Amino acid sequence: MSMPVANLTYDAAIVGLGPVGAVFANLLAKAGLRVAVVERVADIYDKPRAITLDHEALRVLQAIGLGDFLEQAIAPHNGSHYLGVDGEIIKIFDPMPPPFPLGWIPNVTFVQPDLEQALRNKLAEYPRVDVLLAAAGVALQQDDDAVTLTVRRESGEQLPIRARYLIGCDGANSFVRKQLDIGLDDLAFDEWWMVVDTLTSDPAKRPAKSFQYCWPSRPGTIVPGPRNLRRWEIKLLPGEDPEAAGAPDNVVRLLNGFTDISDLTIWRSAVYRFHALLGQRWRDRRVLLMGDAVHQTPPFLGQGLCAGIRDAVNLAWKLRLVLRGDAGETLLDSYEIERKPHVRAVVASAKEFGKIIGELDPEAAAERDLRLRAELKAGKAETIRQRFIPDLVSGLIARDAVLAGRLFVQPHVRAPDGRTCRLDDLLKPEFAIATTAAAPMAWLSDVASWQGLSGERVVITTSGESSDADGILSVVERDGLFADWMRQHGAAAVIVRPDRYVFGAAGNADELNRLVGELREGLGAAPSSIPATSVTS
Repeated sequence: MSMPVANLTYDAAIVGLGPVGAVFANLLAKAGLRVAVVERVADIYDKPRAITLDHEALRVLQAIGLGDFLEQAIAPHNGSHYLGVDGEIIKIFDPMPPPFPLGWIPNVTFVQPDLEQALRNKLAEYPRVDVLLAAAGVALQQDDDAVTLTVRRESGEQLPIRARYLIGCDGANSFVRKQLDIGLDDLAFDEWWMVVDTLTSDPAKRPAKSFQYCWPSRPGTIVPGPRNLRRWEIKLLPGEDPEAAGAPDNVVRLLNGFTDISDLTIWRSAVYRFHALLGQRWRDRRVLLMGDAVHQTPPFLGQGLCAGIRDAVNLAWKLRLVLRGDAGETLLDSYEIERKPHVRAVVASAKEFGKIIGELDPEAAAERDLRLRAELKAGKAETIRQRFIPDLVSGLIARDAVLAGRLFVQPHVRAPDGRTCRLDDLLKPEFAIATTAAAPMAWLSDVASWQGLSGERVVITTSGESSDADGILSVVERDGLFADWMRQHGAAAVIVRPDRYVFGAAGNADELNRLVGELREGLGAAPSSIPATSVTS
């Protein structure tokens, strides 16, 4: 990993090496692409930001090669209790019970600087990645073939970086977004909150569960992090000065309103303006935006960073297929088509929970408590957090097919070498056909065409032997997760995208071969167009 070269045309240039940019860079680097990364600051950001990840994000980090790191870096998120004005429970989020559908605990906590360091360490392993720190973009031009980014270093020296595509992962104040003159739609949420990370000397002192203090006098949240990390998020009230609120004595005063702080050391704190914003456009020809550069969500569903990681894994494989000639350039339009409505739905849920927590009117809060308590008692309240995360509803999916747009399950399987691992560890980041037995795999009529797409074939059974022969991987799963999932949906074969969303599932040979044909059309390598049957807005 070295400094960008001025006379070289990269496959991709990435502006921003925060966690989303680092995930995206790793995904491209692992695929063998030539990547340049530019980051404005020299060091990893040291203020409290994300603290939660979900199983979809963990699966992407696993794909990058951070599975072993995650095993020792994360802690289970044990659910949330929302407490009403009287201090009693009004709403509950419980952890999803096992077996876990994506092979990871569905919700976890983590320490962001540790993850960012692990991402940078992994990126440093790739010789085709060049990174320039402490440098800022100052100009951006694109032509029919490439994008030229002009970068200024701290010394004042300017450097041109040319790439086939450029991706802005440069946060809420994105230089790239401003250069493209892309506006943000305001989704009507704007509040000031203080975020305080503390380290406890007595980890057993508080329950290992999140609490949302839905108190009009001062709304707040506690999230237990890994090891001895405890986070508080505290709402600032109307008339309070955000700048003065961050003073150390005021941080202590506000914390004292929620807990005895005798065991706590304040590690770091910051005051943030929580927004709900959505970019009007996500692509301008050869330039695309992702993460906070194109969407910002309140943190009340723990999905801010998860959304950016979804952007990264959605775009990475599409860019790779376009660059190697297996897909037409219009495939890149499906990035916004798929991700924008997904983000909009997640933001809507986060806003809803933010309004529950942050209600400042005592009468409205009392009414809220009565309503939510009644829903909880009647069994009408959804208590599993992940069920608020939608599937894909448009884009490169066979919308009329079973399971289209759903996330593909990830069972633990016995590999041909005898070890037990998560399924994705045995697969390349390509399309895959997965079946419940050997017979449905024989339905595929044009094996050569599938191999030409670098598509994989995997048979997942509940008994027998694991093997890897004749281009077909056969594995035995541990918990019957895949078998139950396929049986529940009446499917025998499923086509899975490289980002592990389902293109569509089939119950017979005709359905499978029709889906494969539809997929090839949708990729649009020749002619370069995406039919309405496959990519829809």
